[in-house]
Amino acid sequence: MAFTVGELAKLTGVTVRALHHYDELGLVRPSARSDAGYRLYDDADVMRLQQVLVYRELGLPLEQIAAVLEAAADGRAGDRADALRGHRAALVEKRGRLDAMLSAIDAALRLEEGKTAMQPDDVKSMFEGFDHAQYEAEAKEKWGDGEAWKESARRTKGYGKAEWEQIRRDWDAIYARLAELMREGAAPDDPRCKGMVEAHRAHIDRWFYPCSPEMHAAVAEMYVSDPRFTANFEKVAPGFAQFLRDAIVAARS
Repeated sequence: MAFTVGELAKLTGVTVRALHHYDELGLVRPSARSDAGYRLYDDADVMRLQQVLVYRELGLPLEQIAAVLEAAADGRAGDRADALRGHRAALVEKRGRLDAMLSAIDAALRLEEGKTAMQPDDVKSMFEGFDHAQYEAEAKEKWGDGEAWKESARRTKGYGKAEWEQIRRDWDAIYARLAELMREGAAPDDPRCKGMVEAHRAHIDRWFYPCSPEMHAAVAEMYVSDPRFTANFEKVAPGFAQFLRDAIVAARS
């Protein structure tokens, strides 16, 4: 059976705009056209669209998805059934992590609503499902086994709920003020920005590791060079990662 782009969008929940984008990129191209020139997707096209969405769910960028699908089409990545079994296994693993994290959040809610004192088992249940190794590997990738990494690991090991909540409140306040200044059109070297940059540096110095202005500037480069950092800062405001980096660098001048 063949589906028009509108029909496929309605059936799958993928927007017409996204389908057009996938067509332009060569990810999912309709195999035929109607007499009136409308795009028509056949069964194989629908299967390919599902593969794209699965890879997106697993976190692959579109460029990598295109390469994977091209390899599969050339027979270098096994047959379709093997690929689907691999997708399924990855999603089952992800579902397991999400279920564990939901349980952890439920445990935190029970404690918050009950206002009871935390016990060791409560703390353990609150952090089940989180992939701590992922962040440890990321930190080591940036800092190796240097003194900054060791000191941060030493300090944070002893932090409890109160400390992490204070850290989060401080971060939120610093970022909110900097984002406000950015929206007002303040330059990165504005004295007001420099004051907040110093608060940012002092916060790292207080809670994680000794952070000199030189170290601070080195950290700031990661905010724009590492997509993981950039994505988090862009949640504060569009363009915030670059603005924060520029303000930190300007403060050294």
